[in-house]
Amino acid sequence: MKASVAACPCGSGRAYDACCGCWHRDEAAPDAEKLMRSRYVAYVMGLEDYLLTTWHPATRPAALDLAAQPQPQWLGLAVKAHVPLDTTHATVEFVARYRSGGRAFRLHECSRFERIGGRWFYVDGDMRA
Repeated sequence: MKASVAACPCGSGRAYDACCGCWHRDEAAPDAEKLMRSRYVAYVMGLEDYLLTTWHPATRPAALDLAAQPQPQWLGLAVKAHVPLDTTHATVEFVARYRSGGRAFRLHECSRFERIGGRWFYVDGDMRA
């Protein structure tokens, strides 16, 4: 299937090109939830440059090394809550499921986002049980 008709891995039900593909092509995500969804898809697709570009400069790592083995197989994303705190801050709680080394895992996080110059950035997050 072509990417233009394939369902976006973020779980929105929309085609990739009309969903997270827009943000991956350098359009500014309009809110923290859409940025978080696009970051999940970037992990699925191995788009390390996008992940680093959308990471807040104060907390951004030097590199992610997404090619390191074993690579996780991302299985799905569920957004639990998107809470705009003000015009420049928001949180997004999500659960991302993946498989690695034959075992299934859940990544449950409440992430913090900040909007700078009209663009949202991932700041950091707290892991949940």
